[in-house]
Amino acid sequence: MTSSVFAAERILFTPTTPEPDAIPLIFAFPNEYSVGITSLGYQIVWATFALRDDVQVSRLFTDIHEQLPRHPEIVGFSVSWELDYVNILNLLEFLNIPLRSQERSQHHPIIFGGGPVLTANPEPFADFFDVILLGDGENLLSEFITRFQEVRGAERQTKLQALAQVPGIYIPSLYAVEYHGTDGAIKSIEPIASQIPPVIQKQTYRGNVLSASTVVTENAAWENIFMVEVVRSCPEMCRFCLASYLTLPFRTASISDSLIPAIEQGLQVTNRLGLLGASVTQHPEFSDLLDYINQPKYDDVRLSIASVRTNTVTEKLASTLAQRDTKSLTIAVESGSEKIRKIINKKLDTQEIIQAGINAKSGGLSGLKLYGMVGIPGEEMEDLEATVAMLRNMKKAAPGLRLTFGCSTFVPKSHTPFQWLGVNKQAEKRLQFLQKQLKPQGIDYRPESYNWSIIQALISRGDRRLSQLLEITRNYGDSLGSYKRAFKELKGKIPDLDFYVFSNWSTEQILPWHHLHGPLPQSTLLKHLAEAQSHGDLGF
Repeated sequence: MTSSVFAAERILFTPTTPEPDAIPLIFAFPNEYSVGITSLGYQIVWATFALRDDVQVSRLFTDIHEQLPRHPEIVGFSVSWELDYVNILNLLEFLNIPLRSQERSQHHPIIFGGGPVLTANPEPFADFFDVILLGDGENLLSEFITRFQEVRGAERQTKLQALAQVPGIYIPSLYAVEYHGTDGAIKSIEPIASQIPPVIQKQTYRGNVLSASTVVTENAAWENIFMVEVVRSCPEMCRFCLASYLTLPFRTASISDSLIPAIEQGLQVTNRLGLLGASVTQHPEFSDLLDYINQPKYDDVRLSIASVRTNTVTEKLASTLAQRDTKSLTIAVESGSEKIRKIINKKLDTQEIIQAGINAKSGGLSGLKLYGMVGIPGEEMEDLEATVAMLRNMKKAAPGLRLTFGCSTFVPKSHTPFQWLGVNKQAEKRLQFLQKQLKPQGIDYRPESYNWSIIQALISRGDRRLSQLLEITRNYGDSLGSYKRAFKELKGKIPDLDFYVFSNWSTEQILPWHHLHGPLPQSTLLKHLAEAQSHGDLGF
């Protein structure tokens, strides 16, 4: 089976033949092949390694793998989803590698990780990794391998100290964390030696040629899709949003140098095109890109677009998508309440949201999916009623348009102005209230699991002490009950669930990611928090 899966791949670059003394490297995605190969980030990093003659790269997934080297020198993980940590630990065991970095010796490979989960807050996973790459990989990967080559034959500790000098490379074992008691807040995070940088800055790629698929396959979760990154980050800066704050500044791919050449290459091997980015339609030349895709030669192309900004849903966009076999579009509205949208800096009014539904319908789409959220700081019951009223009004304004409302619970994220705010304990009831109100209206309501949001909040605000918890829960399964059981076992050794998930944290407190700097300084995040507070009482 393995060979047939890899044989079905259409590779869009020419891998280099590695030199005889190339570094044997395993690059893993901690999930099944169909999920991993649909990750554009994973594809790009794998291709970056495969284009180097000083690296011999082999891919590893939870279900299949290429032929693996007997003695790898580096093992890497691309981490896109918090709960995949269970698979990381399983794959380390499969490779006979100790789970914790402190238990590894000279003959074990260096274990590195990267991707959005680790860039946001690597601390709950820090004890499992020797090296963490923070930020964009375009320049960082090359600098990582080049520095590794320089110290390849050295002692393990010498290698790690040398790698720590590369901007964007974080070596958790070289930083000591002290706490106010075993179950208290963090007291300090300091490098263990004077030559180790006190802070690590996330790396930001500033070019205008963004990513595109390096492989197309029928075995991907999105079958035969060719993905093109149109924009990176989002200029809107909704106060809770990691996808915006962590990846600033907003960057757009050049149409002539990046998008058109990539699309031309990809559409030679498939007719399915995915335009990726947090805010695709805010590309300044998006209309020109649509015109390009609308050429007669691309009449059979099926087009998929990631979530788009609500007030950019034009009839032209809807009709282009409808002609390209797309039946619906996704917009993030968060709430039907003007007050809540002001608190979170969502620059939209209710009429614009309803107009998006009207335009989707008149352009020929059959459905519109809206993303919302409950438990946003400052939210009251009347704000939920405003959401129900907005959806009801959209249904009237665009009769026959199938409306889906996907709703999650607010989860605080690092490097955002709402990182200090806890999860609202009323959120589960509020999800149920919306269910009661929307189902009879004929609106397809899809709430995200409240329990999963609690686990997400725990990991997104966690510190290093959670590694003990993650090892225990791995054996119990990934339900919230498993986590509560593990907290009981560790009572008195680590803070309780409430501390991580529901507590509002002091802005004076040292945060787990204090030494890991994102795009904006804390002073700017505090200013944005104060702006949010000027629109409503956040309970903070």
